[in-house]
Amino acid sequence: MHPPRLRRKAIAPPSVPESAPPRAAFVALVAANIALAFGPWFVRMADTGPVAAGFWRITLAIPFLIALSIGSGARPVRLPRRLYWLLIGGGIAFAADLGAWHLGILRTTLANATLFGNSATLIFPIYGFLIARAWPTRVQAFALFLAFCGAALLMGRSYELDPRNLVGDLLCVLAGVLYAVYFIAMARVRTTMAPYPALTLSTIASALPLLGVALLMGEKVMPTQWGPLIGLALASQVFGQGLMIYALGRLSPLIVGIALLIQPVVAAAVGWIVYGERLGLPDLVGVILVAIALVLVRRGERAVAPAAFGAQNA
Repeated sequence: MHPPRLRRKAIAPPSVPESAPPRAAFVALVAANIALAFGPWFVRMADTGPVAAGFWRITLAIPFLIALSIGSGARPVRLPRRLYWLLIGGGIAFAADLGAWHLGILRTTLANATLFGNSATLIFPIYGFLIARAWPTRVQAFALFLAFCGAALLMGRSYELDPRNLVGDLLCVLAGVLYAVYFIAMARVRTTMAPYPALTLSTIASALPLLGVALLMGEKVMPTQWGPLIGLALASQVFGQGLMIYALGRLSPLIVGIALLIQPVVAAAVGWIVYGERLGLPDLVGVILVAIALVLVRRGERAVAPAAFGAQNA
């Protein structure tokens, strides 16, 4: 028999040593957001319904995630009931997030969809401050202020209240709230589990809800072109979410939240190049403000202990 403490952590071999430098986690976070920013493009190219595209993003990624989990040393063990509920709840929240977001992607611009879909930029840091029971430092508060100014400028054309974009924008805002719920659940899971086992189990929990909603909406589920869906699964779920979940166990909610603004910057560039959704001066200034915010919050990260989540060994 294993002692209780060992049994709870058997699923999570120490994939990251305690002394691992935060720089690696920050690089992973940036790479994750760049990869995730291509998700809306793949959704637009898919010849299935938008919710069905979310289902295939999840389903096609599962075999890769299982292989990565086994490769990292994880083995099936009995999990505490609390972890099961967190994983299932996180998976369902993520499924609802993807469903709302993919519906919104087709009804607004790529930049708007990605920006509003990442409104966890605000919610997740606030959650972090409440859990840590500490207000942000002056540098952190200034970085957050710059990030919101940059986000407001990146929204630019959304405030024209174009009725063609309004429904899509609202769906993406809903997705952002659900994304924050997913982040909170997975941040708690990461205090015990390694990144790929945690992502694999939450991903499995997301598949059936997405398929059920796609069928209820009468969407086309079976694609004729698999390329965009495979790209969506690999870029967004395996690579993007894999690195994101890793960073979630190493960095504070503040830096994770601000880094989410990388996605609308990259998505705006893709929308400009591919769909002619041109960027103006306010958009470029917004990009610069977001970049400055990232530099400032990265410099102050040593003062923000991820230990508030007990996750530095996960």
